Amino acid sequence: MGKAKKLKKLGGKVSRPVPLDEQIARDEVAHPTSRKKVRGDRKDHDDEYVEGQLGRTILKQSLAQLKEMEEEMEEEKAVEEEEFPPLGYQRPRVQKRPAEVTLSRKSAAKTESDESSDEEEDEDEVQPAIPQNVDKVVKDFEAELSLAEEDKKILEHFMNKDAAPQRKLADLFRDKITEKQTEIKSQVDASSIQTVNLSPEIQEMCAQVGKVLSKYRSGPLPKMFKVIPKMRSWEELVYLTNPDKWSAAAMYQAVRIFVSNLKEAMAQRFFNLVLLPRIRDDISFYKRLNYHLYQALCKALFKPGAFFKGILLPLCMSGNCTLREAIIVGSVVAKSHIPILHSAAAILKLAEMDYTGPNSIFLRIFFDKKYALPYRVVDACVYHFLKFEFDRRDLPVLWHQSLLTFVQRYKEDLSPDQKQSLLDVVKFHTHHTITAEVRRELMNSKCRGEDDTAMVVDQ
Repeated sequence: MGKAKKLKKLGGKVSRPVPLDEQIARDEVAHPTSRKKVRGDRKDHDDEYVEGQLGRTILKQSLAQLKEMEEEMEEEKAVEEEEFPPLGYQRPRVQKRPAEVTLSRKSAAKTESDESSDEEEDEDEVQPAIPQNVDKVVKDFEAELSLAEEDKKILEHFMNKDAAPQRKLADLFRDKITEKQTEIKSQVDASSIQTVNLSPEIQEMCAQVGKVLSKYRSGPLPKMFKVIPKMRSWEELVYLTNPDKWSAAAMYQAVRIFVSNLKEAMAQRFFNLVLLPRIRDDISFYKRLNYHLYQALCKALFKPGAFFKGILLPLCMSGNCTLREAIIVGSVVAKSHIPILHSAAAILKLAEMDYTGPNSIFLRIFFDKKYALPYRVVDACVYHFLKFEFDRRDLPVLWHQSLLTFVQRYKEDLSPDQKQSLLDVVKFHTHHTITAEVRRELMNSKCRGEDDTAMVVDQ
């Protein structure tokens, strides 16, 4: 009892003795302790209400949620009434009207659910990095070439003076279609030809599509236009839409659709008939290229073979390609990744052409990509420069720059005879700063096959 008295004096709680059976029953079940946590009262009452824009936003969201809940309750109530209608009640029959076919944006917005099934195949493709400021990119690229006024005058001597003048897009497109029809009729018996006779309804629809494309800025395109690449007579249908009057944004969307739906040969024809004349017209009139048309050029490189055969090579073969056109198209080629086989074929064709200033620009761009070119392409480039050994005309700086770039990249792929021939060429055509660099690169480098010979000797 002394211990209990001591605890009582200290203020502790003294438990009274209970029978043994109650102690055993109490130990079997857990009981909450009498200990209580004492938490300090919060002194800051700033969270009771929110002032300012945040409070208005919260109130707006809460009202919207309440409205949604009320609408859901009304819908559930309406569904219950429909499921259990009164006796003798007959539901009215609703006749669905067929959807109207129009070419406006409102109809496209109504059929937005159907548009999801007609997405282009190139949505999953990696989009190239298209610069936002095209003019700045072109000016920077032109500054890298460092063209002088004297060089531009020299390049005029290499222009093809007998080249035909540049024609409008509509005239060129009409002549191409007529030429194709004449070719088919000459190869096949006229009695066995089944010509494509377009109905007046289709012609009227194509004319309406052309009106939409002439004012197009953004948004969905008419479905009729997305179906054109899948038709056999797509060239005639495109001509009926008046492609020379398309807006720049519509031209970019058209390139996207045709690149993803046409094969390489057909895409090449579209680039050559529609895209290339439009680009040249825009550059010659505005002295610059529209941003959407620049996007179209970048998109056309998704089919590099069609791009080279339909745009780059015809541009160089025309004989009247200006330096501005070459710089703009070259900036697209320089900033895009192109497979080596397509680039090697393009270099081979450029090296075999008659020389013009744009040829040097494009060759220098391809040399700067540092491809591992086949020996046949390297030999063709060497012969391209050797053709000027007996040409006494003054050569522009572009020619010397392309030669220096070629020597720097492929000096170890040249044979001793080729190096000596190039040294003989630079004796006649010299530049006060570039020629010394060309000689140094040629004389202080290994020749083709030297490593293989050394390995054979060691064995």
